[in-house]
Amino acid sequence: MSIVPASVLLAAIAVSGAVALLGWSLLARPGAGTVQVRDNLLRGIDVTGPAGRGARTGSGPLSRLTRGLTPRGTVARLDRLAGRAGRPAAWPVPKLVAAKLVLGLVAASLGLLVATSGPSVLTVLVAAVATVVAYVVPELLLYSRGQERQQAIALELADTLDQMTIAVEAGLGFESAMARAGSNGKGPLAEELVRTLQDIAVGQPRRHAYLALAERTGVPDLRRFIRAVVQADQYGVSIADVLRTQAAEMRLKRRQRAEEKAMQIPVKVIFPLILCILPTLFIVLLGPAVMDIAAAFSGP
Repeated sequence: MSIVPASVLLAAIAVSGAVALLGWSLLARPGAGTVQVRDNLLRGIDVTGPAGRGARTGSGPLSRLTRGLTPRGTVARLDRLAGRAGRPAAWPVPKLVAAKLVLGLVAASLGLLVATSGPSVLTVLVAAVATVVAYVVPELLLYSRGQERQQAIALELADTLDQMTIAVEAGLGFESAMARAGSNGKGPLAEELVRTLQDIAVGQPRRHAYLALAERTGVPDLRRFIRAVVQADQYGVSIADVLRTQAAEMRLKRRQRAEEKAMQIPVKVIFPLILCILPTLFIVLLGPAVMDIAAAFSGP
């Protein structure tokens, strides 16, 4: 009768516990009353502030357990990345923290199994790398989604500023023009504009709401525009002139970025050309000649 090694048994227990924890974190849902009370409490709260972060991260036993096992810097970084990504409803911060722990534990357990079955420097190194990669996968996915959202905001900014310029020149105020652009738009920039107006409506100062918009999105062009708007409001500069100038600058920057990407295409095509296309072309063109030369030298 064979005896199961202790390391294999511990790894199996760890994997079972990790799978159970992952299922609990993904499938557990609060009751309808709890959801309604939380939504009522979050109404009008800036989720980028301390109160909003505390409300978003939750206070259940799973959240307390995962937050206790995760460094504060990691939780803060995940919260910042979630803000960049628009705080998707399917990826709340507590689930991301739990997913990092579970994936890291599963990868470490499987790596332990592999390392104990055939111990060597290579297997130990592969197990360590796999554990690190599995631990940072949720963070990388959230970062990728945030980057896509930032690119979408930067792409929509010039057209949105044109709409706001037309609205202001037609006689509307800056906030009314922002509301019009937010109601007509459908992308992430329109959502951020509507959220900024909601922050102002619940009593947050305009300057703080604008700066929170720039900090929340992390788009350099939008941050530059917000800084110009704040300075115009502070010194009494015409907002129509600011919008017109910023819209022209954003269109110029967008065209420059498109030209830069177009100039990068030849450089990016070199590696697929050398590695994939040229070898096949050489085989097709020179293959018959090489075969004929080999047959001629081999003789009858």
